Amino acid sequence: MTVLSYLIPISLILGGAGLIAFIYTVRSDQYDDPEGDARRILSDEWDDHPKP
Repeated sequence: MTVLSYLIPISLILGGAGLIAFIYTVRSDQYDDPEGDARRILSDEWDDHPKP
């Protein structure tokens, strides 16, 4: 039972750090790439079907 007194705070700290990192990446617009998506749709370079 004493192990839980160490593991629970460690897991809460690591989970909080992951949540803070995720919120930081969302607020700094690291997931927004409208130009790349628009060009990727029209490009033949990245085809889903491999050439025989």
